[in-house]
Amino acid sequence: MARRLKILFLCTGNSCRSQMAEGWARKLKTHALEPYSAGIEPRGLDPRAVRVMAEAGVDIRTQRSKSVAELRDVPFDAVITVCGHAQETCPAWLGRKATVLHAGFDDPPRLAAGARTEEEALAHYRRIRDEIRAFLQTLPETGMKQACTAESRGDE
Repeated sequence: MARRLKILFLCTGNSCRSQMAEGWARKLKTHALEPYSAGIEPRGLDPRAVRVMAEAGVDIRTQRSKSVAELRDVPFDAVITVCGHAQETCPAWLGRKATVLHAGFDDPPRLAAGARTEEEALAHYRRIRDEIRAFLQTLPETGMKQACTAESRGDE
């Protein structure tokens, strides 16, 4: 069996989008990926993210919000930023031996802030959940593996 790629999903608060991405990766790509998530400024796990992921059959209740510094010693093959702030402030040391990719998604808590009902708020979370799933499903394992291998060796 081939080595699973160590992938970090990075976001600002590690409360929602990166947590969803880690959950989907564990469910959909466990054969190919060893997923992690972290935040630039961890804020705790978003209960609405937990709820909508459970609706889709993915339990992220046991995941916790982590600082990127906690994972400093993990040799990542790739770092995928899932929000613009994380893309702009991604610590340089993360990209030294890892491929850094960006897959930006809207921020469900920000979108839900103007919701009139809980159901309306959850609709934003569900949309982003489904967009993240679609991204993970199409993640090109072989192409990403080749890119990560070249980056890890320092090939130019």
